[in-house]
Amino acid sequence: MSLSLVRSRALLGLEAARVQVEVHLANGLPSFTLVGLADVEVKEARERVRAALITCGLDFPHNKRITVNLAPADLPKDSGRFDLPIALGILAASGQVDGARLADYEFAGELSLSGELRPVRGALAMSLALHAAGAGAQLVLPPGSAEEAALVPGARVWRARHLMDVVAQLQTEPSGEPGDGWQRVQTQPPVGTAAYPDLLDVKGQSGAKRALEIAAAGGHSLLLMGPPGSGKSMLAHRFAGLLPPMPVEEALESAAIASLSGRFRLAQWAVRPTCSPHHSASAVALVGGGSPPRPGEISLAHRGVLFLDELPEFPRAALEALREPLETGQITIARAARRAEFPARFHFIAAMNPCPCGWRGAPQRSCRCSPDQVGRYQGKLSGPLLDRIDLHVEVPALSPHELLGAPPGEATAAVRARCVAARDRALARQGRPNHALQGAEVDEFARLDSAAAAFLDHAAARLAWSARATHRVLKVARTIADLAAEDKAQVPHVAEAVQYRRGLAGVNNA
Repeated sequence: MSLSLVRSRALLGLEAARVQVEVHLANGLPSFTLVGLADVEVKEARERVRAALITCGLDFPHNKRITVNLAPADLPKDSGRFDLPIALGILAASGQVDGARLADYEFAGELSLSGELRPVRGALAMSLALHAAGAGAQLVLPPGSAEEAALVPGARVWRARHLMDVVAQLQTEPSGEPGDGWQRVQTQPPVGTAAYPDLLDVKGQSGAKRALEIAAAGGHSLLLMGPPGSGKSMLAHRFAGLLPPMPVEEALESAAIASLSGRFRLAQWAVRPTCSPHHSASAVALVGGGSPPRPGEISLAHRGVLFLDELPEFPRAALEALREPLETGQITIARAARRAEFPARFHFIAAMNPCPCGWRGAPQRSCRCSPDQVGRYQGKLSGPLLDRIDLHVEVPALSPHELLGAPPGEATAAVRARCVAARDRALARQGRPNHALQGAEVDEFARLDSAAAAFLDHAAARLAWSARATHRVLKVARTIADLAAEDKAQVPHVAEAVQYRRGLAGVNNA
């Protein structure tokens, strides 16, 4: 048979669209043509496939006109994932393997010149797409990728180490039992509690720890302000431990995004990620981009924590790009020919110094910055961005006496128990965390008593808050009431929430 069909998948965001690899052999001037909007890496498959087939002792049709079409033609294809399907298509078209047996599988894998199979990105996304489609096909993937794909419940995944292992299974009369090179993979996720740094390590800073507890209970964003060495980064890197354990659905989402960037490791299963990009990161690095689009740090932090240290030092365009995903929980990357959507439901934690030198208000050293310098430094953060950060908390520097004499703090497990209990109250009441309340839901579920409502009305008028800022204070007050197991938010809850909206010098929060 001179025509063969092999199924594979291409990545477009988190979607793994089906690709039909069509191989046709014809008489004519010998050539090897690859069509179907293939990227450079895919076009280089011609040389890898040719060398791998010859090295493995298989017949390469040198005297034929070989045409490989990757359909649909308007879908971009990248990486070396199509090496294995192209090689199998040539073997089936030349009659060296049984083409009818290819219909039972979907293939992906990069070939070495010796025929060994190498891992590919996005194996978990491929498996999720196959599972969502309800198709009966099985996946054949290289080592490393197969273990990822097998994390999807009910997935049928085969691990192949070498091209010859796949060829042996597709021959008309398979020879003997499958060897170690061809095995069914059924990955069991690691069991036990995910390990995070313990809040017990942080001495003092009771106010900042309280803010962390509120942020974890309600899913709120948090800005930590304080001089160098006050513990802002320590607090931020311990925040993920206060969040509830990841259910399987969230763990699959997080792992699939990490797989797209080649960052997933089985040891990270069900561990909430903490992404902390350097302040030199561009807007594309934060929100994603490229052609084809790839996820940025905000999507890699999905269901976890995005920590931006030295917040005013980030490029203005990068910070402003965070405004939409902070509101919607997703990012849409649009290009001329294609658009992709990535989830971005992260807990946002930011840290900054109060001034360029860092020591404004610190008792240890005197600040050498002028008021204009302080205003310009803090003015790098726009009012609309600060409006979207629920809690603004000062983290004062501890003196050596306080640091050495302070008793150990409260353990993460105890604080997490309170956060999970408060979050469960919110879910039972409204079906979502407090930070996700929108529009009329805020009025329906905030449940302020009359005195608390009057207090908030007076505070919002005096401080000239925007409607968004007022609603965010309402949500924070609702979370504080949930931590106290109160049905209605009262004046003390609202008063504490108001404290977390204090503005910065030189920045208009209205």
